[in-house]
Amino acid sequence: MSKPIAVIIGVGDGLSASLARALAPDHDLVLAARSTAKMAKLAETTGARTVSMDATDPAAMAALFDGLPDAPRVAVYNPSARVRGPLSELDPEAVRKAVEVTAFGAFLMGQAAARRMLAATPVDGTRGTILFTGASAGVKGFARSAAFAMGKFAQRGLAQSMARELHPQGIHVAWINIDGGIRNTARPERMDADDNPDSMLDPDAIAAAYLQLIHQPRTTWSDELTLRPWVERF
Repeated sequence: MSKPIAVIIGVGDGLSASLARALAPDHDLVLAARSTAKMAKLAETTGARTVSMDATDPAAMAALFDGLPDAPRVAVYNPSARVRGPLSELDPEAVRKAVEVTAFGAFLMGQAAARRMLAATPVDGTRGTILFTGASAGVKGFARSAAFAMGKFAQRGLAQSMARELHPQGIHVAWINIDGGIRNTARPERMDADDNPDSMLDPDAIAAAYLQLIHQPRTTWSDELTLRPWVERF
């Protein structure tokens, strides 16, 4: 039998790469991002198919999901965009684009994935899992970060609405609040300080938490999960 399909939208070398590696043993992977070149090495190691697309393009998102040979069992949305600065100085078009990437793209993926899952035959009473990578900005808006707060609040609201609508139809929907910086070996500022071990979120550990959500029994489905390192203030 073929493996179930997992789709990851917004793939780079951090959390999404860890998630792809975690899903690869048991899923046929489809990785989507603006640049397939950046995904080439990851695709080679995971056996994934790559798709170049703009997550804010309705036609491209629909084509991706409509073109899958079967309904996906997992769909993950990672993209987000930030525009920092004083509110009075923000470029409206830049803010529009940031909100489109963070929120509207999330809606497009959620809609396209849900359509395919709803048409699928349930497996053990469920049709699949849709996950959105959130941030603490979806719980509290920080100064000089209005666009990011707008996008993440909207994304969180989308996930809540989808969960209430789709959980009774066998589709698990959850929003994950990544409340802290994610460790990245390619960026020194994103590594633990010598005097502060484990102060950054480990992307492999985050991926493990995503897998726990994917495998949660439907008697105990979570619609939100907050992940933060042990030293993070909240």
